[in-house]
Amino acid sequence: MAEAVYPVPGDWAETALIDEARYQAMYQRSVDDPEGFWREEAQRIDWIKPFTGVKQTSFNEADFGISWFSDGTLNLSANCLDRHLAERGDEIAILWEPDDPKNPERRITYRELHEAVCKFANLLKSRGVKKGERVTIYLPMVPEAAVAMLACARIGAIHSIVFAGFSPDALAGRITDCDSNVVLTADEGLRGGKKVPLKANVDEALTHCQGVDTVIVLEHTGAGVAMTEGRDIDWASSVADMSAECEPEEMAAEDPLFILYTSGSTGKPKGVLHTTGGYSVWASMTHEYVFDYRPGQIYWCAADVGWVTGHSYVVYGPLMNGATTVMFEGVPNFPDPSRFWQVVDKFDVEIFYGAPTALRALMREGDEWVKKTSRKSLRLLGSVGEPINPEAWEWYHKVVGEGRCPIVDTWWQTETGGVMISPLPGAIALKPGSATKPMFGVKPKLLDGDGKEIEGAGDGCLVITDSWPGQMRTVWGDHDRFFQTYFSTFKGYYFTGDGCRRDEDGYYWITGRIDDVINVSGHRMGTAEIESALVAHHKVAEAAVVGMPHEIKGQGIYAFVTCNSEIEPDEALRKELVQWVRHEIGPIATPDVIQFAPGLPKTRSGKIMRRILRKIGENDFSNLGDTSTLADPSVVDNLIANRPQPADA
Repeated sequence: MAEAVYPVPGDWAETALIDEARYQAMYQRSVDDPEGFWREEAQRIDWIKPFTGVKQTSFNEADFGISWFSDGTLNLSANCLDRHLAERGDEIAILWEPDDPKNPERRITYRELHEAVCKFANLLKSRGVKKGERVTIYLPMVPEAAVAMLACARIGAIHSIVFAGFSPDALAGRITDCDSNVVLTADEGLRGGKKVPLKANVDEALTHCQGVDTVIVLEHTGAGVAMTEGRDIDWASSVADMSAECEPEEMAAEDPLFILYTSGSTGKPKGVLHTTGGYSVWASMTHEYVFDYRPGQIYWCAADVGWVTGHSYVVYGPLMNGATTVMFEGVPNFPDPSRFWQVVDKFDVEIFYGAPTALRALMREGDEWVKKTSRKSLRLLGSVGEPINPEAWEWYHKVVGEGRCPIVDTWWQTETGGVMISPLPGAIALKPGSATKPMFGVKPKLLDGDGKEIEGAGDGCLVITDSWPGQMRTVWGDHDRFFQTYFSTFKGYYFTGDGCRRDEDGYYWITGRIDDVINVSGHRMGTAEIESALVAHHKVAEAAVVGMPHEIKGQGIYAFVTCNSEIEPDEALRKELVQWVRHEIGPIATPDVIQFAPGLPKTRSGKIMRRILRKIGENDFSNLGDTSTLADPSVVDNLIANRPQPADA
């Protein structure tokens, strides 16, 4: 079947910041003359002391190191706030929409945000927080989360945000790993009308770790919570007496900015460390170019600040660029599945950036929930977090965007700091399901399992051949793990861990994690491809595919399938789906087991926990790990109880 191609709309080609010719010229310069290119791009932020050297980087073990703009100094908080005060101090920096639409929104100007950040920074200093010390942030999606991040950046403290859906054990592990002695939290969080006992979780976590001497508690729901005298203080009353002036700390470009924990394939979570200068340049540049952003536009990234997307594209990138950024406390389907699009209409959102998981869930509910809203303000849509299957892409484009909004399908990672492969809306024709072309300075290659380069069209392991400013610098407290995880598999390259296909036009198609590749009778099958085929069936809302042991084929294919709400799954549908996949991909992709599931195990951010699905596929329930971070842990019990046995091969 020929792939659909959506050319750049004429009005976009004429008005975009970057058209096709400019993209080609800028990309070529970024790889031919990185020193000159980045020297110019780095001027987008204000430096206290200008840098002289641009990059000192090597991926080779003998002289391994990553450093950008290293003799320059700056402050990220000042770049997000202070430099905008003269021109746009009274413009809206943050539009906050609460979980329950009956509650009032908040509109915070750059001047108000600056004052709140300075006062909170002074509160942190009054509690003894100094440059380089770690502050753990365990807050719901409220403006105070952004205030806390910017206050830490202002005084040179390193923030470590722990997503507010994580369990007390997960929180304790992260506090201990980064040796934090200050925790910021709220009485409770709200998500989809449900309350999350954040302060109680912190209290439980602190029974497992030592050294925390300050807990600052935001009153959000007004729930009464226990306060430990001497350790716990109230946010509002404590900042009330603080000065609204706080001089930004002069930070070296390579000084740490934040730690963000991400799950490894094995062992404890990795503390991904990002530094100040390179990350600032990368987050600002990618936000402006990928979203074709101009000051004054209403921009909404629907991610939580507990994830890297929230760091780079809710807070830092947009605020550096003088944006009005929407922060949303709620979920896509509460009180009803129109919620996203109601918020778009309420704030006249022009740019919307969301996750395929949420889109598929909304697609499952039917088009009428979208069509009862206007969405006339939308001009650009974005996708983040996982490859978007072509059917969801088409729905997003035709139903949500009414065919007029390009989609920027972005590929990147916690480790990369910002977008690495993505179309630019005025420059690159779109193919549903493809992340398309690399961002400036990104040099991807495809390698086979032996490390040999794959030229032209082909499938392989995605590596990056040279550094970029937003690259993580180390794993907190374990530099050897950093090198071993990312640079030892293919010597001299950053290994993304992802499989990828490059087509004849040089477009990149992410096929999923390498550990999500199934070897069936000696043939490598990307799980994302099989999932895409299943979801393309009109009765299927969502699918996740894992490998399972198979006596004859080595690995078999185990598919978890969630049907559309009106569909009652039965044996006839199972057979129909098997034939459907055989038809879409070929007999090699025939699922050995299809388990119909009312839901899949997901984190509260919507990420499918494939580790758990792999264990169920292997019929091994002994070590499922911590399921408390799931949005609905009971889903796992249902999957185990209803696990079918493989049909005769």
